[in-house]
Amino acid sequence: MNTNAAPTVHSPLDQKILEHFPGLVVRKDLTTELKQNAVVPTYVLEYLLGQHCATDDPALIQEGLESVRRILAKHYVHRNQAELVRSTISDRGSHKVIDKVTVTFNDRGGFHEAEFTNLGLKKVPIDDSYVKRFPKMLVGGVWAITDVEYELPVDPSASPWQIAGLKPIQVAGIDHEEFLKARAQFTTEEWIDVLMQSVGFNPEPFTRRGKLLTLIRLIPFCERNYNLLELGPKGTGKSHVYAEFSPHGMLISGSEVTAPKLFVSNANGKIGLVGYWDCICFDEFAGKDKRVDMMLVDIMKNYMANRTFSRGIEQLSAEASMVFMGNTQKSVAYMLKHSHFYEPLPDKYIDSAFLDRIHAFNPGWEVQTVRHELYCTGYGFVVDYIAEVLKYLRTEDFTGIYKQYFEISSEVSIRDQTGFEKTFSGLMKIIHPSGKATPDEIAELLEFAMECRRRVREQILRIDDTFKPHDFIYRNLQTGADITVLTPEEQQYPAFAGLRPLSKDAAPSAVSEQVSVAGVTGKSRPASTTKPAAAADHASGSAQVSTAQLNEQHLVVPENAMGWSYRRLFSDYLQGCSGIIIRDPYIRAFHQIRNLAEFLRMVNEITPVGDEVTVHLITGSEQETLEKQVESLRQVQDSFAGTSTPFSWEIDASPNFHARSITTDHGWKITLDRGLDLFQRFEFSPFNAAAVMQEARMTKGCEINYIRTVT
Repeated sequence: MNTNAAPTVHSPLDQKILEHFPGLVVRKDLTTELKQNAVVPTYVLEYLLGQHCATDDPALIQEGLESVRRILAKHYVHRNQAELVRSTISDRGSHKVIDKVTVTFNDRGGFHEAEFTNLGLKKVPIDDSYVKRFPKMLVGGVWAITDVEYELPVDPSASPWQIAGLKPIQVAGIDHEEFLKARAQFTTEEWIDVLMQSVGFNPEPFTRRGKLLTLIRLIPFCERNYNLLELGPKGTGKSHVYAEFSPHGMLISGSEVTAPKLFVSNANGKIGLVGYWDCICFDEFAGKDKRVDMMLVDIMKNYMANRTFSRGIEQLSAEASMVFMGNTQKSVAYMLKHSHFYEPLPDKYIDSAFLDRIHAFNPGWEVQTVRHELYCTGYGFVVDYIAEVLKYLRTEDFTGIYKQYFEISSEVSIRDQTGFEKTFSGLMKIIHPSGKATPDEIAELLEFAMECRRRVREQILRIDDTFKPHDFIYRNLQTGADITVLTPEEQQYPAFAGLRPLSKDAAPSAVSEQVSVAGVTGKSRPASTTKPAAAADHASGSAQVSTAQLNEQHLVVPENAMGWSYRRLFSDYLQGCSGIIIRDPYIRAFHQIRNLAEFLRMVNEITPVGDEVTVHLITGSEQETLEKQVESLRQVQDSFAGTSTPFSWEIDASPNFHARSITTDHGWKITLDRGLDLFQRFEFSPFNAAAVMQEARMTKGCEINYIRTVT
């Protein structure tokens, strides 16, 4: 990005932000530009940008950018330049460095020692006063600007490296009253957009619900002891907020968690992460192959419910919120029909007692995949500033604000009510930090909060039949109307919404019987969203042809003919299978990969709702186009993840790979002398029928054989 050419015309929202929060905002694309060359958290970069570029004057922005670049070039330590920096320090005697500093206690010496992540220095003595002022250095470390000195000691066993000064990268403090006065100048819609820009997203492509699904990720920073679960496809930015947004959050790998690291070490009594951080996010939490310590699960259950954990006979408490992030592999409909949303988690965490302590389940499958146009180019808060605002709000309690307008009229458990009230409180703090909002605005947040807790409850009902189902209903005290809260997936797939646990010896037909019962006797709900009309007959099963009725045949598709499509040629022979292998050495060029995507779309359309058909491609490659081919196939794979048609692929480099075929796992092999490349070139225009409908395209002459492989 060329900042010299950056436009000086701002949106009305940007002008308003600059007017009411002078010196506390920064242009977000500047962060993106600097981020390309420095592997540091966003809050570190924006701390520097906030000091030098918190203006809308293009000349001053450019001057400030150059200053930040000079600071980073001179003081930020790149791992591959660590030796050079150490040499500079020894030559000069002292030098300021920007690096992550972690501190440990030397048991034998009785003093603290620092380690610099990128500089590579270890066992550097650090004064206890720094450790007392900045205790997070003991658990996870902090980014800081540090004066490092070098002097050969008289004692050869002592370290030549010394710390002469240390300043963590964080704002000095906030004036909360001034913040509230400035917030009052924005409408609710404007403020939500300010927050979206502050976390780095352009608000325009997001719906109102899409914005709430993003902002709920901030609640753990402003609500004490809040437990959030989010599962969804890869690439939706699940961990971005926790890795980049706040110096008060810690992102750790789900597989790296141990009880001593998280809570307390019984060996030395050292308090773990929960004692120092406001928010701990377990990244990549899902995965059946992860090793899980059952003792850790039990400690977490107690902490998530009671905020306490034990050190010997001593009971300790902490305020850290817990966030669990993981990827799903199946579509929503598939999980609802065949299992539950917790299926991706390690088995030891699929525990109703653990899951019942989750306050909200954010549906990650509804969050947009992060792409270039979603990144913000306007102004937002320096993230360290808004992080301090959220930290201050942890002392507030907004859980009961809705009660002046609404009451919960259905029977819900204490944990259900605690769950949605904490979510409601967090959203109120984020969007209405003064605690004042209209009844409609309060209803919106209350309903969203109840939905997120209902999702937790409904999925627990699928794994534990000792839990009792109940409704989530709130009453408008002004009108007396009762509003029943349902999740979107219940409304979209009502036939699968009421499924409950089956006994281990239940007959296979029991699942379909439950689906039928749920669809017929379930409560009245909005009509479900179905697959495209063109696939309706296939998806419902009314027009399916039994594989036993199909015949082996040889088919000739004439050249220059119209009216042919993948559906006409293949759908009858693919219905009822659960796996397909395509062998075609020429899925390489743009039009060939587009054909593949159209084939996957056809398979997806004929797959019954809630079922899944995996498609695996084996293809060839050419060295000149391999990089582009791999990039395109990965895009296809990512875009079909979470649908009824998961896609995978591999490259076969054999020079003897020529034959093309489609093989199903239920007994059919279709050989094609042209593979999927059946159509002649056409004008790729959205207004051209051939671009959206295969039947409108001219065919290439080809021959197809349908062979039964299982009798």
